[in-house]
Amino acid sequence: MKLQVHSIHFSADPKLLAFIQSKLNKLDQFYDRITSGEVFLRLSKGESSKVLTKQLDVKINVPGGYLFVKEEGRSFEEATDLALEALKAQLKRFKEKNRDTKSAESEGALEQLGLIEAE
Repeated sequence: MKLQVHSIHFSADPKLLAFIQSKLNKLDQFYDRITSGEVFLRLSKGESSKVLTKQLDVKINVPGGYLFVKEEGRSFEEATDLALEALKAQLKRFKEKNRDTKSAESEGALEQLGLIEAE
C-alpha cells in the first residue's frame, strides 16, 4: 500500500515511520483493494498540560470511499496498534457491506432477466 506519513510540527524518526508502514501493510490481509493511505502524527497536550500525548490519524482510501480512524496513546506505537485494530474492524464491516450490496444487485439483475422469481 502506498502510504504518506505527515508529522505535524516535529520530525519523525525513520524507525517510527518504518514501524507504522509495516503495521498498516498488514491491512492488505483483510482487504486487498486498498489503494493508498495517509497518516498524520501530532503531539497534543493531554489532560494535564505537562504530559504530551501522541495522536495518530489514519485515512485509508478504498474503492468507493475511505476509512478514517483517530487514536491517542502514550506513544505513537501504542496509537498505531489501536488504530490498526479499529481499521481491521472497519475494513471487515466495509467488505461485508460491499458483499451484501453486490449480492442484492446480482439478484435484482437475475429477477429482471426472469431467471429467478421475486420473493
